[in-house]
Amino acid sequence: MHEKFEALIQGYLADDYATCEDFFDLNLIASLRKNLQKGHADGMMHQAGVGKQASFQQNQKIRGDVILWMENDSIEPSELAFMAIVTAFYAYLNQTCYTGINGSEFHNALYETGSFYKRHLDQFKLDSNRQFSMLTYLNEDWKATDGGELVLYLDGKEIIIQPQGGRVVFFKADKIEHEVRPAKRERMSIAGWLLRG
Repeated sequence: MHEKFEALIQGYLADDYATCEDFFDLNLIASLRKNLQKGHADGMMHQAGVGKQASFQQNQKIRGDVILWMENDSIEPSELAFMAIVTAFYAYLNQTCYTGINGSEFHNALYETGSFYKRHLDQFKLDSNRQFSMLTYLNEDWKATDGGELVLYLDGKEIIIQPQGGRVVFFKADKIEHEVRPAKRERMSIAGWLLRG
């Protein structure tokens, strides 16, 4: 796994963001996708919001996805496998880059056809725990014509990333504004953050 960890780290150091096409095994991606779909079918996912605590609000004009948090005490095998790799990654990140990451939080995210998330930062104004954003796409056979791109706004440029299944995107949570453009089909991912504090 260390070569995949290095791919994200070196990409980030070079460009302020990184992608990796095969960070997770495709069988694990398929299991995570089935788990998300089951959560949705069982009515366990809820409308996502923006802000935290007193400033929290649900506003589909800003953000239209439904989410299901991965709980720390989850016994679901694919979630356990996913979190084991994430934990190994941030342990390696701490060893090699002295980042001081000491936890993480992740949720399943489903964007229905036509839904989106407008341009934003992932770090809250009054809470700097989120250090790095890490996105994992679960979509099967995604095509450019399906839309749903992640757009990173970096140094006056737009970096456009297709949400292809198995692709991981990694960037600093408080530095890069980004958005999710509307898709022409359901768009599935696991979104989360590496935490310090």
